[in-house]
Amino acid sequence: MTLPFRTPSRALVFAIAVAAGSGLVQGPAVAAASGPFLAHQALYDLSLVKSRGSNSVSDARGRILYNFSGNSCEGYTSEFRQVSELDSGEGKVTLSDLRSTSWEDATGKSYRFKIDTRMNDSESSPVDGIAERVGDHITVKLTQPVKKTFNIDGKIVFPTEQIQHIIAAARDGKSVLEQTVYDGSDNGEKIYNTLTVIGRPIAGDRAPSSPDPSTASNAMKAMTRWPVTVSYYDSDARAKDGEQTPVYAMSFELYENGVSRALVLDYNDFVISGALDKFDVRDSKPCK
Repeated sequence: MTLPFRTPSRALVFAIAVAAGSGLVQGPAVAAASGPFLAHQALYDLSLVKSRGSNSVSDARGRILYNFSGNSCEGYTSEFRQVSELDSGEGKVTLSDLRSTSWEDATGKSYRFKIDTRMNDSESSPVDGIAERVGDHITVKLTQPVKKTFNIDGKIVFPTEQIQHIIAAARDGKSVLEQTVYDGSDNGEKIYNTLTVIGRPIAGDRAPSSPDPSTASNAMKAMTRWPVTVSYYDSDARAKDGEQTPVYAMSFELYENGVSRALVLDYNDFVISGALDKFDVRDSKPCK
């Protein structure tokens, strides 16, 4: 899966995957080290939790529709749409409509993406490209917004691979995980450094304080989940006084099959919650 909700510059839009169920985005049947992911469709309701700082927000609302499917033979496909409305007061309302589709090779060798964003009455601003792992680097070929080819050096993961690593770390009892992620967001050239903090496991038989359709699903009742917070840092920004502030952070409960619930998105100036409103398990073709 990918972690959902990307950068605030796109009006509440990440990756993933979430992780909505990963941005996010970035999604999450496949055979991986962390166990099989679940093919599913999830609908999240967005609402304002609180506003802080100088750039106050008086209200925020929206919805996210997320589809995830695939297997370890054919790769994973994510379809994501987020429509959101941000009210900054005095009649200043920003309406955004983000649509994205992506496919990721199960071994993390290739990642195709297409992202289309509309803000108010502005023209569409699409990003379209493919990233392929070649040796010790990743080669990105963009066809939009401009035709461009460039390389990314270092240990980089794609969105579904990011989720796989988080779940594997959680199952191993690790509480902190650092990863550098490429998901094609912004203009297709942005790279994020991420810091993931993983809480203690929550057994499937432990009732949640706020039930939703995922906790009522028979496919989910026996699943372990973990409270997770992923902070995203601009890899091009320099830390001030030895400490860098994240561009945004997302908290959620992540099931071992890749589904996410109880989303909280922190954009520094305001915080948004994403409550799971509808959840449907989809048929998944097994590997041949």
